[in-house]
Amino acid sequence: MTPIKAPSMGESISEATVASWKKQVGDYVNADELIAELETEKINLEINAPCAGVLKAITTNKGATVKVGQVMGEIDETATAGAATSAPATAPSAPVVVAPVAAVAAPKMGPAVAKMVAETGVDAGAISGSGKGGRVTKEDVQAQLAKPMPAAAAPVVTAPVPPRATATLGTAETREPTSRLRKTIARRLKEAQNTAAILTTYNEVDMSAVMALRKKYKEPFQKEHGVGLGFMSFFTKAVLAGLKKYPAVNAEFTEDEIIYKHDYHVAVAVSSERGLVVPVVRHADRLSLAEIEKAITDLATKARDGKLLPEDLAGGTFTITNGGVFGSLMSMPILNMPQVGILGMHAIKERPVVVDGQIVIRPMMYLAFSYDHRIIDGREAVGFLVTVKEMIEDPSRLLVGV
Repeated sequence: MTPIKAPSMGESISEATVASWKKQVGDYVNADELIAELETEKINLEINAPCAGVLKAITTNKGATVKVGQVMGEIDETATAGAATSAPATAPSAPVVVAPVAAVAAPKMGPAVAKMVAETGVDAGAISGSGKGGRVTKEDVQAQLAKPMPAAAAPVVTAPVPPRATATLGTAETREPTSRLRKTIARRLKEAQNTAAILTTYNEVDMSAVMALRKKYKEPFQKEHGVGLGFMSFFTKAVLAGLKKYPAVNAEFTEDEIIYKHDYHVAVAVSSERGLVVPVVRHADRLSLAEIEKAITDLATKARDGKLLPEDLAGGTFTITNGGVFGSLMSMPILNMPQVGILGMHAIKERPVVVDGQIVIRPMMYLAFSYDHRIIDGREAVGFLVTVKEMIEDPSRLLVGV
C-alpha cells in the first residue's frame, strides 16, 4: 500500500482542512491524477495520486483537519483498473408466508331467499335463520326488514382551527461553514486594526498623461510583449520610486527594532471566488513595465483558478489594491501586516479641475495611502503619496529616475 500524505503547505502553515475528495474508495486512479483538495488559510492545495492503483482507504473525510505529512488515505498500487471493488450481491430474501384469513361462513338460504335479500338490500349477516339447519327463510328476511333501523350517528362537528401564526422575521437565511481563508482574512484584518496605529492620507492624481501614453503604445506594446499595457505597471513603478525615497514605508516595525527591507516585493490584492488574496511580484524594482504586467497577469490568473502556491503569497513588503475595478470612488485600505503601508487606487472619473487658472475637464483618480503611524510620520506619508502622484502625472520621470 502507498500512503497519501498531506504535503508541505508553505511558510508558517502547518495544517489544512480537507475541502473535497475527487475520488472514492474503490476507484482506480492514475499517477499524478487529482484525487483531493486541501484548503489552507491562504490557498487551496491539490493532492495528486503518488502512484497508479486503486484507492483502498480514505482516513480523513471532508471537513477534517490534517497536518503536514499526515496520512490521508492509501492506494493499492498492485491493483489494476479492472479491480475496482463492487458491493456484494444481496442474498435473495425468503418468501413471506401470509397466513390465510378464515372465511366468514355465509348464512344458508335458497335461491329464492337469496334473490329476496339482494332485491331488498337487507344485511344477510344480520339475519338469524329459523329454518332447518339454520337456513334463512323468507319470513326471516321479512322479520329483519320489519326491525327499526338504528339511528344514524350524529355528525361530529369540529370547530375550525385558527391558522397558526408564523414568524415573519429572520426566517429566510442560508448558513455555510466559514472557510479557513475567510477566517484568516478576518483575523489578519482585526489584528491590523488592533495592533497598528493606522492613519490614511489622501490625494488625487490627473491620469491624462498616463492614459495618453497608454493609448499611444497599447497596440505595439501588446504585439511586442504579448501582454496588455495597463495602469498597474505604472503605479508599481511609481510606488517603487516612493519606497526608495522613503525607506520607512518599505520597513517592518517590532517592539524592539525597525527592520528596513532592501528588497522590493510588491503585493497586489486580487479578488477571487474564495476571497481576497495578495500574491507578490518579487523584486519588482528589477522588472520592466512589460515584465510587471506579465507577473501581475499570471498571478491574477492563478488566483482566480485556485492555482496559487504558498511561495506566491510570501514575503511582500508593500501592497497595492485597486477598488476602482469595482467602481469604488474612495476608500481607506487596511494594512496587510506586517507591512506598514498600502496604496489604494480608485475609479477614474472626469471632473472639473483648475489648471493654469483655467477650469478644465480631466480624468481624475483619488489615491489613499494607509500607513502605520508607529513607524511612518505624517511628513513621510504625505511625501510618499506626492511622489506617486508626481510620477503618474509625468510618467517620463519614471524613465529618467527623477
